[in-house]
Amino acid sequence: MLYAPEHFEPLTTTRWSERRARDDIREIVRDVESALRGRSLLWKADPWDGWQSTSPQKNLYVGASGVVWALEALRRRGLADTKLDLPALALRTLELFGERPDFIKVVTPPEPKESAFMLGETGILLVAWQLAPSPGLERRLLERVRANLKSPADELFWGIPGTLHAAKAMHEATGDARWKDAWQTSADALWKRRGADGLWTQDFYGHRLVGLSASHGLAGNAAALLRGGSLLASARRKRLLQDTNAILASTALVDGRRANWAHRARPPLYYPDGQIRLQWCSGGPGIVVSTADFLDEELLLMASELVWKAGPHGLNKGPSICHGTAGNGYALLKSFARTGDERWLERARRFAVHALGQVERLRNQRGSGRYSLWTGDLGVALFAADCIGSSTSYPVLDSRDW
Repeated sequence: MLYAPEHFEPLTTTRWSERRARDDIREIVRDVESALRGRSLLWKADPWDGWQSTSPQKNLYVGASGVVWALEALRRRGLADTKLDLPALALRTLELFGERPDFIKVVTPPEPKESAFMLGETGILLVAWQLAPSPGLERRLLERVRANLKSPADELFWGIPGTLHAAKAMHEATGDARWKDAWQTSADALWKRRGADGLWTQDFYGHRLVGLSASHGLAGNAAALLRGGSLLASARRKRLLQDTNAILASTALVDGRRANWAHRARPPLYYPDGQIRLQWCSGGPGIVVSTADFLDEELLLMASELVWKAGPHGLNKGPSICHGTAGNGYALLKSFARTGDERWLERARRFAVHALGQVERLRNQRGSGRYSLWTGDLGVALFAADCIGSSTSYPVLDSRDW
């Protein structure tokens, strides 16, 4: 079985309406604005997001920094004009992280944990610099990126792949040679830790694994390196494209005309229940999102067909871009971008309608929204925005909004 059908639900029959999608995006933003508890309390963390940690969360992944980034992205696109003072909130989020970091208490994060892009200070600094740039913030961010050369994680959340995204965003924004050097030094360190088989070993939380996923493995690492464009030497680019395609072809789990991937290459299953996930952070959707520009087209479409066949996640996973309906919908958008086939855009829009409906259902069920980028309502708003604009910019990692 390529996925667990019991975790999915029938796709809505409601048709796509751009007007309704715009209204839903504005409603999500209004709810986020009304839920702000002040400059020190920010947004209350969902129990899953803040498990064994602190509330409010401040990080880019599930915290206030991601919320601020998403609100600014929607504002720039003209889809929602927030009343909040986003620069002040970005800077206050950074202050609060310094006072009380978000690190989970029941595991040992890889050092230097403060340099982590998704879960440490690097992502928070990048958002703060974007909205309130200053030489001091830039120096501090550069220090964090350079310090992360020591991280053993070699994956997006904690390791060099995450800080490659930060260095690239800063180089694009400033043109400063220091950021070119930081990117190339980081890329060189990551490349040297690549195994002879073309894979990386992730070492974090006391475990070692050889991953394939967008979050903790090959797909995410390859995407971070390739996003460097001309900063990555052409010989390395060519080899990375060839090797990654070959690895993903050899590790694909195929049933007829559909395909998925396990979370890791060795050993092949990640979860104690023995199931293979079908979501951005684990499985085919994230691999499609990360590699859509170069993955063998037949394999890409087989993986996307599985996403369509499975339908939207149920409310247990929900609508999010991390492990929910919107994240899977991005795989459909990527297939549209690769092929130009409008059928994939239509399918993505159907997923957007469903995901927006799930936001409303869960808000009514819980009595409040979920205030985070990767696991909450704003990620869904950005997915709907991309469906409006026929865009395929997965938030933060290949976004035009830095």
